[in-house]
Amino acid sequence: MAVSVRDGLSRVRDRIADACARVGRDPAGVTLVAVSKRHPAERVREAYAAGQRVFGENYVQELVEKADALADLDGARWHFIGHLQRNKAKLLARPGMVVETVDSERLAAELDKRAASAGLVLPVLVQVNVAGEAQKSGCAPEALDAILDAVASAAHLEARGLMTIPPAVDDPEAARPHFAALRALAEARGLAELSMGMSADLEAAIAEGATSVRVGTAIFGPRP
Repeated sequence: MAVSVRDGLSRVRDRIADACARVGRDPAGVTLVAVSKRHPAERVREAYAAGQRVFGENYVQELVEKADALADLDGARWHFIGHLQRNKAKLLARPGMVVETVDSERLAAELDKRAASAGLVLPVLVQVNVAGEAQKSGCAPEALDAILDAVASAAHLEARGLMTIPPAVDDPEAARPHFAALRALAEARGLAELSMGMSADLEAAIAEGATSVRVGTAIFGPRP
């Protein structure tokens, strides 16, 4: 039996509210990005019917196909949260899009060029590999300023903040130092948005200042 998207959303919203209450934060300050990776577009439509408006995808083609299939959903916004190759940047230069995974100056330049061609300003986050994991995307902390400078000089990009994916750990609390490190990087640079935290560790991320959490399994169930 398929997991009820409405019930999953309700449980996640309750978790966000509880996590915010524990640290004296307003839940309105945390955006829920519902990640429907490999689930059909109709499951996204169910989430929209339950009040969800911000959706995320890890793969460019899947995002484009779902965004096109669900173009009738007024006010729906899309976040790209996977590794982005420069040759696919043009597919994401579209209204209602946020790219959370800028991790190089070259990628920033390509997105700027594509956004200029589309006649829009594209909001972006810089992905930082705070733990230095070889298998993960994201820039090294010491490369962050050069990338932010590239985004700042790009007329068609808007730097919103930073994003990270911490190492996989059994204890969500073990991710907190990585979330705290991202917060420190953002605060030192006056960046407002922190995209961090997923189904297993959103409470720890919120405690460390997350302004958006990316949740898939807890909403949509296991990937098909």
